[in-house]
Amino acid sequence: MKLSSLLAAAGIYLFSQFSLGDTIIKGADIGWLSEMEDNGYQFYNDAGVQQDVLQTLKQHDMSAVRLRVWVNPPGGYYNGLDDVIAKANRAKAAGMKVMIDFHYSDSWADPGQQTKPAAWVNLDFQSLMDTLWAYTRNSLITLRDAGITPDWVQVGNETNNGMLWPDGQASSNMRNYAWLTATGYNAVKDVFPNTPVIVHLANCHDNANFRWIFDGLSANGGKFDIIGASSYPVHAPNHTWQSANTACLNNLNDMVSRYGAPVMITEVGVPWDHAEAKAIVADVVNKVRSVNNGMGLGIFYWEPQAYGGWKGYTLGAFDNNGRPTAALDAFLDPDGGASGSARLQSRRSSKCIDVPGANQTSGTGLIQYTCHSNPNQQWTMENVSGNYMRLKAGHSGQCMDIASQSTANSVRIVQASCSSGNRQQWLKEDMGGGYFRLKNRYSGKCVDVNGASMANEAILIQYACGSGMNQQWVEY
Repeated sequence: MKLSSLLAAAGIYLFSQFSLGDTIIKGADIGWLSEMEDNGYQFYNDAGVQQDVLQTLKQHDMSAVRLRVWVNPPGGYYNGLDDVIAKANRAKAAGMKVMIDFHYSDSWADPGQQTKPAAWVNLDFQSLMDTLWAYTRNSLITLRDAGITPDWVQVGNETNNGMLWPDGQASSNMRNYAWLTATGYNAVKDVFPNTPVIVHLANCHDNANFRWIFDGLSANGGKFDIIGASSYPVHAPNHTWQSANTACLNNLNDMVSRYGAPVMITEVGVPWDHAEAKAIVADVVNKVRSVNNGMGLGIFYWEPQAYGGWKGYTLGAFDNNGRPTAALDAFLDPDGGASGSARLQSRRSSKCIDVPGANQTSGTGLIQYTCHSNPNQQWTMENVSGNYMRLKAGHSGQCMDIASQSTANSVRIVQASCSSGNRQQWLKEDMGGGYFRLKNRYSGKCVDVNGASMANEAILIQYACGSGMNQQWVEY
């Protein structure tokens, strides 16, 4: 669907939701989460402390979840609508966005299987479209009544050769596939007119397949707002992971140019213990960020919390002890990109960087203090240049700074009116396990808890960068 047609059909307001050119959305497909928890799986943060996996994902810069929906799932619950609503409400309570992914099947839908729900098998094509319309619309009304407004809805999953076979098999009848897609699209808009609709294919490196499907949709009345892609770089045939990622970026740019639609990686994954896991995923993140004209919207890791041999899946991002791996660290914006508001917790003391008394005065010295939810412990990370960022306090709008133009050890860290000076520019240096140092561009020294103190109100200083835990921080 061309950009001009999309704007005419949906209105310019639709694109305002995509935040073109802003920081990309980062998230995770967590469809297995409730089933894993019901089977006794527990999840831990980088420090080995048990906590809600959604909190751990947020600590790794993720702000959204993706949830698959099956029509009549095996066993009757997991990935059915009631399970999806429970997980969606949990995500919304955690302040996260939600993508709904309709498979239009009772189980997995992917390039190798697009099996009709058993209850739909004997329907003629018109009845199949009517049923798809009613099912999509009624499911979304139920979500709406439960307090959920999806941020995106996906109609079909990895539809490289259409969906609802054999009626909607694209190689047999592209028109049928396009009409089914348009039917799902129209049902979404009937309930949530401002929610963008995604059409999703596997194999981001395969430009020929993407062109075939989206040319076919465009020629036959298919509708879509966003083009979604899966990327599993180490499993791309006849590719190294590097060449797969390059081919994926080239394809995404071609989709933007050819159809005028924004793009997303709605699934990415690597083996959790791959030696280059972090580099591979970080490269995909950066590829999405570098899509032409800011039209790369986001990236979702597929089932990162899967670990310990769960259902034989080995491409999660948690280790066999239920802790995040380097693959998840790739979402921590190593290039200094803005990552929203977060607390910064010390690895040594578990206390947070704090502006004492929520003071508004420029020059107020920073301390560590028991973590809480007040804005004087909330820091927004803003891009500057050369992988550096500024850290802006939520309550005052002032930036983390060095107290004086000094490169000496033990100089106080303060808040001060934001400027473009190097003294307010910080580099996140990865220390492993999700932790990082904050290195100042002006002095080359790192934010340090004076004397490695564990106490409230211990002052923060700059000091020669080292490996001590009193210089290591995690977003919390």
